[in-house]
Amino acid sequence: MSKLKKFQDLTDKKILLMGLPNVGKSAIFSRYTGMDVIVSNYSGTTVEFTEGKIVVEDKAYALVDVPGVYDLKDSIDDAERVALSMLNAKPEAVLFVLDALNLESSLHLLMQVLKYNIPTIVALNRTDLLKRRGMMIDHRVIASRLNVPVFPTVALEKKSLFALKDELHKVMENPKVDYLVHSTTDDRWKEVERIVDRAVKKPIDPDFYHGKYAFLIKPFPGLLIAILMLGILFAFVIGFGMGLRQFILLPLLRGYLFPGIEQAVYALFESSYIRGILVGDYGFLIKGIEWPFALVLPYVISFYIMMSLLEDTGYLPRLAVLLDGVLKKIGLSGSSIIPIMLGYGCGIPAIMSTRSLRSKKSRLTIAIMVSLAVPCVSQSGAFVALLIEHSLLALLLVFLVSILAIMIVGLVMKKLNKEAMPFTLLELPELLWPKPKLLGKKILMRIKHYIKDGAVPMIFAIMATALLYEVGALDVMGQVLAPLVSGWLRLPEAAATPLIIGVVRRELAVLPLLDMDLTTVQFFTASIVALFYVPCIAMIATLAKEFNAKTAVFVLLLTTVTALFLGGVVARLGDFVVTMLG
Repeated sequence: MSKLKKFQDLTDKKILLMGLPNVGKSAIFSRYTGMDVIVSNYSGTTVEFTEGKIVVEDKAYALVDVPGVYDLKDSIDDAERVALSMLNAKPEAVLFVLDALNLESSLHLLMQVLKYNIPTIVALNRTDLLKRRGMMIDHRVIASRLNVPVFPTVALEKKSLFALKDELHKVMENPKVDYLVHSTTDDRWKEVERIVDRAVKKPIDPDFYHGKYAFLIKPFPGLLIAILMLGILFAFVIGFGMGLRQFILLPLLRGYLFPGIEQAVYALFESSYIRGILVGDYGFLIKGIEWPFALVLPYVISFYIMMSLLEDTGYLPRLAVLLDGVLKKIGLSGSSIIPIMLGYGCGIPAIMSTRSLRSKKSRLTIAIMVSLAVPCVSQSGAFVALLIEHSLLALLLVFLVSILAIMIVGLVMKKLNKEAMPFTLLELPELLWPKPKLLGKKILMRIKHYIKDGAVPMIFAIMATALLYEVGALDVMGQVLAPLVSGWLRLPEAAATPLIIGVVRRELAVLPLLDMDLTTVQFFTASIVALFYVPCIAMIATLAKEFNAKTAVFVLLLTTVTALFLGGVVARLGDFVVTMLG
């Protein structure tokens, strides 16, 4: 039975997990549901929610991680509309996560939820972080003032969550919905003030913790630290990835696995056609393993290790605040840096994550940036594999060109669109040491995502390429593209094949060049073409879904024309420089 079918069977038995954004809901959700979850778009919107199975006293329910919101008024915010729709659907219960570090806003939202008269239990989360500030919250005051069960929790500790689930069962078995709520906004805020005055043992000073680390969001030394952090990220991705590739994966595959595969194929098949498809120049039993797993996967692993560390420590939001002034010069807010950096992992979640931005202009700008000039981790791994042994300078230039193109897109979009930039509120979470177990799970989940959405499509593309290559179809296509490839781009005619198969997966516009005898200028030219080349099919589909078909076609044409035009320009400039230096 599929995951979707299992959750459909639980449609009328839903428990909503609600709260402000960034309060630990996802951690609680993961503890209760494990990895067996689905992510869906709410009907008629681009808002995603996650749904998984939770078992409460031998009864199964669908636990829905409702998008985090600050308010439940009827507004233009899609996330708020989705939260309201889910509440109006009358779920079995609500598990509300109250933020101990942002108590006033959390209580105000809780009081709005309680007026729906749905059996509710409250988890007072992040109490461990509050204790670090020398403060306490008496949860009994909240419980008595609102007549709702409240339990202190730490989302990363199992014991408190087990106790919370037991209480959730009691609430559902004996529901009492005589909550004390207030109908007007003014009355709710007055009650919030009274609760906070009585429940908080020491006044909450928002600058108590963040003040110690304010230097991270100041131009000096914040920018220097940011450059250092990004330099460490780049060095780790290259160093760790190259070590994994050169000293472990390639020796194992080329020394042991591939010779065995070739011997088996030659023993089982006499047809040169079949042998070519399986172990030839584009043989998918060789290239289908080597390219996605030995050449790209090492850099995928190293990139996601560093990205997960930056996320879990809480540094990424500080980087967003630090770069807010710089990004505003190209028409974006500081929070835009997060989807852009996600794009260096995968363009699809980067484009989808722009849903959190209030400005349509910002969403479109970042989507074009990511599609045009942000190489995904697979593509970046391919660049490293292609250039690192020939020229570190050429490799660095590829990424510098990427950054320059991002800035140019921002400036052009800012010039074309005079839409005012809305004010963006960005919360700064505590700086914490990552939990090794949770960090490991996140990295493994992302590697699994790469294998499913990156490696597997690449293998099928290589298989199709092997078939076309053996029947001579690629030679015919190569001859058609020869004037463009050898004339304008100054690459060998064989480089036409990567351009053809690169439409399926961008990194395939790079990886076949590894076996070609090219000059450094040719390698760099091919990398620039691949950097700007058409996004993979999945990204085009995402653009059509998130925006419209017209936007997807525009991006397809923009990337193709830009890649081929700049490739020719770079080839001529490179040859000119070599001539001048030689």
